[in-house]
Order: sequence, then C-alpha cells, then structure tokens
Amino acid sequence: MIFELTVLGSSSALPTSTKFPTAHALNVHGRFFLIDCGEGTQIQLRKAKIKFSTINHIFISHIHGDHVFGLLGLLSSFNLLGRKYPLHIYGPQELELLLKFFTTHFAEELSFEIQFHPLTERKNQMVYEDKVLEVVAFPLKHRVPTFGYLFKEKKRLLNIRGDQIRKHALSINQIQSVKSGADIHLEDGTLLLNNELTEPAYRQRSFAYCSDTAVYKKNSALLKGVDLLYHEATFLDRDKKLAKATGHSTALQAAQMAQWSDAGQLLIGHFSNRYKGNEELLAEAQSVFSNTSVAGELMQFQVPLSRFNS
Repeated sequence: MIFELTVLGSSSALPTSTKFPTAHALNVHGRFFLIDCGEGTQIQLRKAKIKFSTINHIFISHIHGDHVFGLLGLLSSFNLLGRKYPLHIYGPQELELLLKFFTTHFAEELSFEIQFHPLTERKNQMVYEDKVLEVVAFPLKHRVPTFGYLFKEKKRLLNIRGDQIRKHALSINQIQSVKSGADIHLEDGTLLLNNELTEPAYRQRSFAYCSDTAVYKKNSALLKGVDLLYHEATFLDRDKKLAKATGHSTALQAAQMAQWSDAGQLLIGHFSNRYKGNEELLAEAQSVFSNTSVAGELMQFQVPLSRFNS
C-alpha cells in the first residue's frame, strides 16, 4: 500500500538545465495524482517511469506559468496516445479559460473528456473522495487565487489476525464485523473478544501541498499532524521583504509552518534561481524544524505504514 511523492520539478519561475518548474506526483496505492504541471512535466513523468494512463486527476494550485505551462503539452500527449478515460482537473476558476483555449485551438476532436472542477470559494472544501482517499483544497496567500491540497487516507479498519480466522473458521460476514470492532458470539455460546482477534489498524497517512504562498498560520489547524508537508521556500530569510512583496515564503517561514502544524516531515522547494545552491535554504529551515529535506528532481519521499498503538 504505497503512499509516495515523486518530485518532478523544484524550481520557481525559470527552468534551468538541472531544474524543472513545479510539479509533483503522489502515488496512493498505485494510482498517481499530479499536483501542478510546470513546463517539461511530461518529460519528467517519463524519466520517473510513471505511466500517463495512471493519471486521472490533476490538481493545479494557481494560474502562474511555472505551475501550468506543462499542462497543454501533457493534454496533447494524452490525446495523441488515444486516451479514452475522463481526466479530472481541479483548480481556480480562471483555469477554465486556459482549458477552453486548448480545446478550441489544439484539440477539436479530443479522444477523452476533460472534467473541470473549479474552485470558486476561498474556504476549505473537499474536492475529491474515493474508498481510500479524500482531498481537501484550502486557500493560500498569494498574488492570485491560489489553493493548497491535503491528501489523506480514510480511516482504516482493524487488522484481523489470520491465525484466529483459521482457528475459529470465521465467515466473511464475521470477519467484516470483527474489522469494524465487534465481538463475535459463536454458535456454541463462546464469546470471542475483538481485542483477541485483531491487531491495531494502520494510521491514516497524509500529504499537504502549499505552493505558492506567503506564510499563512491559519492553515496549521487543518494540517495538524500531517505526515509530509511540502511548503514552498522561494527565498532565504534575509530576503523576507521580497518574499512578502511577491506573496512567497522563506525557508525559515516554511519551517515555522511545519512546526505550527506538528508535521512529521517538511519538504521545501520552489527555489529562486538567485541562489546557487540549496544548502543555505536547507540549513535555515533545519534551524527551526530539523526533519526538513530539499525537493530535488526525481527524488521520492515515502510515508511508511505504521499502526496505531494498542
């Protein structure tokens, strides 16, 4: 049961020979959710060996070029490859104009349906849900309407012990009842207590995505206890006036957000090209939040399975 983030692009604004603009792919149980789609995303997907057919949902944070310039190329590739399944795209209302431009000028005969889900209200809102995962969009603080996304597994059932299934020859209905927390009465009157039949459930894993944004402490309540937090860290703290003026965060501020949110791990990215390396950015963040890593192209970050305590 995989829960893994692949960094496809870590740069802000300009691509370089070694860095691509922002894009990430989250693998949840073998299905990929694409988050932002900067220039060159489809190249990075191929390098990461992520099949295009596994992507059915794309989440766009806002309409700035370094987050969407790769989208039209990816949609064109989907069409050339004869995609048949609907593609769901989530993002600010303004994104609809870009999608209409694409379908009008580049895809008169689109082989698949694009289902756009506009985010029109600046409030927390569930935008996607299936049997294992839910996604909540939440407002960020930038120069244009911008949203972050919280991906969280749904609450899991208890894990039933295989030896107890065999010992008592439990039926499928009984197994489901046990997983839900019930005790079992056998036909001979024996009472099987749930805690003797089960092991603790696995914890719900979570990932939060915050790019682009000025530091926004209000969101820490929603993100409380998140396992992996991606937060933009465009600038060093010595350039915090520039960060404030442009609606971005410093590495120090990203670390403060991780601290306020009681995050398990912080991942910083969206770096300005004014800095020759990431060492200062990392050191600055780690001075506040030690479990910080730098987002690098094609790096992967897993959230492992762990059980609740008995």
